[in-house]
Amino acid sequence: MLHGETIQSPLPFDIPWWMPDHAIFFGVLYAVLFVIMSGLGYVIIKSLSQASKDATKDATQDAPHGAKCCDMEHTSCH
Repeated sequence: MLHGETIQSPLPFDIPWWMPDHAIFFGVLYAVLFVIMSGLGYVIIKSLSQASKDATKDATQDAPHGAKCCDMEHTSCH
């Protein structure tokens, strides 16, 4: 790759990592994307976990004494 030539492919294995400006830019870019995606994944998993806990808590609170959750809508559990 000549000095001043642009990258023609967005694929990571085509990036000239031996050039310091490319290594720094893409290293920081991938690090920031990793942090953002990790945070997003944590928030999604945490919200799904909290939603399932809230759903089971609400279902057991609304049930009559001694009734199972499935007895509220159906006569038998499948």
